[in-house]
Amino acid sequence: MMKQYRSTAVYVLLLAVFGLLLAACGGGTSPGTGSTGSAAGAPASPASTAPKPDADKYKGVVVRLEGSQVGPMIIGKEKGWFAEELGKYGATVEFQTLASASQYNEALAAGRLDIVRTGYIGTITAQAAGIGFKVLAEGSSGAPDAILVPASSPIQSVKDLKGKKVAVAKGSSSWGLLQHALKKEGISPNDVQLVNLQPNDAQAAYKGGQVDAWVIFEPYRSQETTSGSRIVAESSTLGIFTPGYVMARTEFADKYPELTVAFLKAYQRSIDWQKANLEEAIELNAKVKNASKDTIRVSLANPSSAPTNAPVSAEATKFQQQTADFMFDLGEIKKKVDVSQVIDNSFIEKALKEFKADVSKK
Repeated sequence: MMKQYRSTAVYVLLLAVFGLLLAACGGGTSPGTGSTGSAAGAPASPASTAPKPDADKYKGVVVRLEGSQVGPMIIGKEKGWFAEELGKYGATVEFQTLASASQYNEALAAGRLDIVRTGYIGTITAQAAGIGFKVLAEGSSGAPDAILVPASSPIQSVKDLKGKKVAVAKGSSSWGLLQHALKKEGISPNDVQLVNLQPNDAQAAYKGGQVDAWVIFEPYRSQETTSGSRIVAESSTLGIFTPGYVMARTEFADKYPELTVAFLKAYQRSIDWQKANLEEAIELNAKVKNASKDTIRVSLANPSSAPTNAPVSAEATKFQQQTADFMFDLGEIKKKVDVSQVIDNSFIEKALKEFKADVSKK
């Protein structure tokens, strides 16, 4: 009898151990659950699919960003969200102030800048120059550039620019706008005296009457229009699509994919906050840029200034290719480029998926 009892006890013990092993391997089921243990028909929680960041993985890595652009870049910098997201992997952030796309490209080529929000012309000139980069996302639906003249100027249309001095930063989205405007009116670039100046110098020349017109982006555009300057033409009146982009050095994106995604998540957080807290965003940007709230309010209200953070669209790519071909025909770039070769939507797709999962957990 004792022998039979011991055998039965051992058998029961083995069954219990076997059951525990099945449960540990996820092989057990229970009423109302599937084979994974989740509620029937319910998706797995975001936490079960997204690995927790390794806080020491990129310890010592410094991510270099351009942090002076009005909108999400200033917001993310001042709120500390870029530092927070990148810091989850142990990286730190270093911000710098650069004036336009030509300076962005120089810094990217030298390895002094890792990720930047730039205009459509900048990506074309960078690609033609052989700078290694990836277009990560479509950063805006249009460039907020405009051709400005003083209120008392006799210039009323693009045609009136013939023979006039026009200040513009060559290689910027503003330069692209001017080229498209001249083409539409059948005017050769040689019929206009282009004065290549960075924004601050161009503003001084414009206010001092040393140039007849100025082609410029925000917030300079709104600074001048709120103080009396007139807009001769902009992308909406010309009927052209001038998107902005977020780009990163290829070496950086390939070596630090998690940091690249982390940047895009912080950028999205900044966009969402700006939309939900517009007056506070205006006040923050005005303080950082030492500009009036009215200037920043007009700047952020400009539909072309509306920030986006989305996969690069087919429409944007089509226009980008048309612009690249146009620039080659003008002799502004020395070789033809296929703009689709630098687009990589995988980072933004992953970033938006993770961002949505993070928000749903809060």
